[in-house]
Amino acid sequence: MTVEILLTLVGGLGLFFLGMRTMSDALRKVAGDSFKKTLDVITKKPIFGLLVGTFVTALIQSSSATTVMAVGFVNAGLLTLRQAISIVLGANIGTTLTAWLVSFLAVFKITRYALPAIGIGFFLTMLRKKQKVRRWGQLLLGFGVLFVGLGFIKDAFGPLQERAILKDFIVRFGSYPGLGILIGMLLTIVLQSSSATIALLQILAFSGLIDFHIAIPIILGENIGTTVTAELAALGTNLNARRTARSHALLNIFGVFYMAVPVYLGWYGQLIEALIPGPVTQGNIMFHIALAHTVFNVVNSVCVFLPLVRVLEKAAVRLTRSRKDALELAPIYLEKHLLDSPPLAIQQAIKELIRMAEMAKDALGNAIGCFFNYDPTLEDRVRKQEDAIDLLQKEITQYLIEISERNLDETEAEEIPVLVHSVNDVERIGDHAENIIELAIRKQDQKLEIGERALEELKQIADHTHAMFDDVLQTLREQNDRAARRVLEKEEKLNSMQIGMKENHVIRLQNQECHILAGLVFVSFVDNLEKIGDHITNIAQASLRHLRWSQELRLEK
Repeated sequence: MTVEILLTLVGGLGLFFLGMRTMSDALRKVAGDSFKKTLDVITKKPIFGLLVGTFVTALIQSSSATTVMAVGFVNAGLLTLRQAISIVLGANIGTTLTAWLVSFLAVFKITRYALPAIGIGFFLTMLRKKQKVRRWGQLLLGFGVLFVGLGFIKDAFGPLQERAILKDFIVRFGSYPGLGILIGMLLTIVLQSSSATIALLQILAFSGLIDFHIAIPIILGENIGTTVTAELAALGTNLNARRTARSHALLNIFGVFYMAVPVYLGWYGQLIEALIPGPVTQGNIMFHIALAHTVFNVVNSVCVFLPLVRVLEKAAVRLTRSRKDALELAPIYLEKHLLDSPPLAIQQAIKELIRMAEMAKDALGNAIGCFFNYDPTLEDRVRKQEDAIDLLQKEITQYLIEISERNLDETEAEEIPVLVHSVNDVERIGDHAENIIELAIRKQDQKLEIGERALEELKQIADHTHAMFDDVLQTLREQNDRAARRVLEKEEKLNSMQIGMKENHVIRLQNQECHILAGLVFVSFVDNLEKIGDHITNIAQASLRHLRWSQELRLEK
């Protein structure tokens, strides 16, 4: 009997998760990605971020998914820490929708309509030419599967209603609210879904296995357990992404901490009972649990922490220290309030360009190091740096476009497109660094051996390219025209090195001193560095033009 109950419960939970995932996928497709594009605009104020978090979580039926999404956006530099925190506040409210949805199981016997919903939903998903109809069919299919799963979970708990030993244990268990919080936390960590924990709790209550006052501490516990998913998602991300996950944990842990007092004294349960007319019965206990879940999250998110977003942000910052090798994705120097002073704004853009170029130089060094001595940590580092460089390209370009919309003099107007081209050149260097990483992986996976003479040539051209990079950075930092001219001279030598190395490579192939696949990697490495040299030269030439304009401007004054 116990095995049958366990198998039915596991199967019911599986169907519940399958239905929820199917619904979530369908809702994402129906809603589209438009909210991503407007995310930064509507989260300027915390209240708007809270509404976005609530709406998105209500759509995808998972506060963990919304929080993980917020962590991802912060990691990509699309959201600030404060904006992400406001979305997390809303996610805690949006997740309560599932509990209300499950509550209709008791009132409307919604499981009766689950199988027809599956049938109709599946039929709609087969309509190949009507994509929107297929998505709504997927939504209906997920809805039906979710409630079939709930029906199985309910059936699994049915035989337990008559067991006196279990009832005695639950009565004793109810006198220890702290244990209830722990159970709720552990159950949510195991299931990785606060919605599933609440649904399970509602069905246990509906089956008469636990009463309302025992359920409340478990509700508090699941709010702590759900923070673990975001913490796991934040592993390996940037500093502010980890701080977003930490703020989610602080929000819920502190909320449970202060709410545990009225729960322990019985005041919280009395409040919920007062909000729903009549005594707690089997027919309305699911609604009591849903309301208890909602009230906690609304009070905690809206009444307590929405006015304290800045405080929560500071606490998350203090508790999450930066690592020495952490990448700062967001721009540092692009001050919006300087846009009405174009000369100053252009200088800020140049500072950001220098930071971007320094990051590209570091990425190139890591890629070359990984090529000669393969290291997966260097590979991962280069990919993160390339993502950061791509983001900075977009941000600096947008900033320069906004400068160009101001009232500029002729020199400033001519300087903007030159800077845009330099930004693009730096971004392309990042791409070539990633290409070198791909060569390093191919060399490692295929166990390709490059001869000592060929390796020495590769090290020479790598050192030469690094020297060019040092010169162009000196040009940008110091406005040094001599350093820029050194880049132009070295570029000619780089081209000669490329030609000479390819000729030497052909000779080695003819003498069968080199495997053909290793030779392809050799040539690709040389070509990537030569192209990097071209982009460095472009930046140096742009810097020389900028220096000439600056000198002309000083002479005019």
